[in-house]
Amino acid sequence: MKDSFSCILVDDEPKVVGLLLKCLQDLYNNIEVLGTYNTWNTALPVLRNSEFDILFLDISMPGKTGMDLLSMLPGLKAEVIFITAHAEFALKAFQFSPTGYVLKPIDDKDLAGAVDKAMERIRYRRLASQNGAVPLNSKIGIPNSTGVDYVDMNEILFLEATNKCTHVVAVKNEITSSYSLTRFMSLLDQQLFYQVHRSFIINLNFIKRYETNGSVTMSNGKEVPIAKHLREDFLLKFHKVTKSD
Repeated sequence: MKDSFSCILVDDEPKVVGLLLKCLQDLYNNIEVLGTYNTWNTALPVLRNSEFDILFLDISMPGKTGMDLLSMLPGLKAEVIFITAHAEFALKAFQFSPTGYVLKPIDDKDLAGAVDKAMERIRYRRLASQNGAVPLNSKIGIPNSTGVDYVDMNEILFLEATNKCTHVVAVKNEITSSYSLTRFMSLLDQQLFYQVHRSFIINLNFIKRYETNGSVTMSNGKEVPIAKHLREDFLLKFHKVTKSD
């Protein structure tokens, strides 16, 4: 499996583009820059018709914002890393499921953290494609005191650790298993499920609302806490909710 990556840079400030190019060249030898663009309208046709892995995107640009540009690219498969001087756009930007949010002036450590995370996601997808992606109707066997229940993985809302057991809440039923959360996490699709707390694993497709107090409301109304040290990573990781009640 190849370990090289391609990217495109979109920022209205040529100096920022130059700095970003230098940072990438200094930090990585496996990233190819396919193009740089200073306006949204010159970038749009390229982004629509090119295959690339990572998009570095400014948010505040003349004419249209970076988020406006992403709204015109619903099928974009690339990992998105926002580069911006405006921290106040962060919460709104999360609806686009970015891999990273790097503030200007660009800090090497912050940039490397976002790029490394993007590479990790891309490697995961490549491996899944190579080995055969997990089908949406794949089942997981959940052992309990009387046998094994088979549940469609994509129908599990969340899992909760209770009294040395794990309570599995699915769309049609609920099951209590002796498996630990750690054991379940090794079996679940980690692009779909995320452990937000030592006691909870949630299915990202069933998130109904993110609360600013650091919790999420699931589609069945259950409020699940997010550990403080995981909140930033969670917001960067989760996908825009696509299901409805």
